[in-house]
Amino acid sequence: MIGFLEGKIIEKRASQVLILVNGVGYKVSVPLSMIDSLKNGSFASLFTYLAVRETALDLYGFEKSDDRSLFELLLTVSGIGPKTALSVMNTASKTQIEKAIVEENPSYLTKVAGVGKKLAEKIVLELKGKIFATEHHGKTGNIEEDVVEALVSLGYSQKQARDAVRDMPKNITGAGEKIKFALKNLNNAK
Repeated sequence: MIGFLEGKIIEKRASQVLILVNGVGYKVSVPLSMIDSLKNGSFASLFTYLAVRETALDLYGFEKSDDRSLFELLLTVSGIGPKTALSVMNTASKTQIEKAIVEENPSYLTKVAGVGKKLAEKIVLELKGKIFATEHHGKTGNIEEDVVEALVSLGYSQKQARDAVRDMPKNITGAGEKIKFALKNLNNAK
């Protein structure tokens, strides 16, 4: 599988770029949010996903591995193919998509062409336990995700784990300290 490409952009179209890597040109579909930053003749690094079909091999490229991970997560929903997943990512930022899923707001996802009410509800239902987003703080953090995962593996529900992380004081840093603090509070709440 092709997971990463670095090379020179030699052609740019509506939502695709042609990137030259060691004498081979790869046609890569990218989110619209990236297309403006990629200029002909410039050097680019793309985290890629290779979609294999009977009649084609299609590459999808992303600026960050987190964006590729969200794309791959969207593909786990039955009824969502690579083109629809890319359309979802074209409509909103990663944070907005995660927020819509965490807050169980499928109406936000129906703005995407090809995503009706039933498919949007299916996306929310199938992904709500797989996505962790901090409310109104904007971005997800790997430490927070690790803490939630650790608490869930210890038998706490996703909701309990997310609430424990969200209510944690900002001066506590490091996964170990966060887990200890969360466990102390969760045990006192019982």
